[in-house]
Amino acid sequence: MKRLKVLFHINELEKWDTALGNIINLLKDVGEESADVVVIANGPSVNAYGNDNKLSVMKGLSERGVRFLACRNSLRKMCSSGDSCITEENISSFIETVPAGITAIIKIQSDGFAYVKP
Repeated sequence: MKRLKVLFHINELEKWDTALGNIINLLKDVGEESADVVVIANGPSVNAYGNDNKLSVMKGLSERGVRFLACRNSLRKMCSSGDSCITEENISSFIETVPAGITAIIKIQSDGFAYVKP
């Protein structure tokens, strides 16, 4: 089987459970050795990177090869809006930050990743 390349884009906080379930089911179906999975969060969804319950699931998935990305612009906006403040300095070590989520989405898709928006 050809290795699958999948980009999950989450920009709504309430979509995280669906997205994480989709990723778990994908890996169960094809196996982690048959899929490259990237998750990018922008907008209010970056606040999930401060949720211990979700972080536990994300950490487990990262250990299976799933990459988690956070939009730096969104992190800054959430801090300035008075919401919970997650910064590059205090974000979990398995989460990568990118300067702009939209640019990362375009670049990753140009590398042949299928786009999924739960």
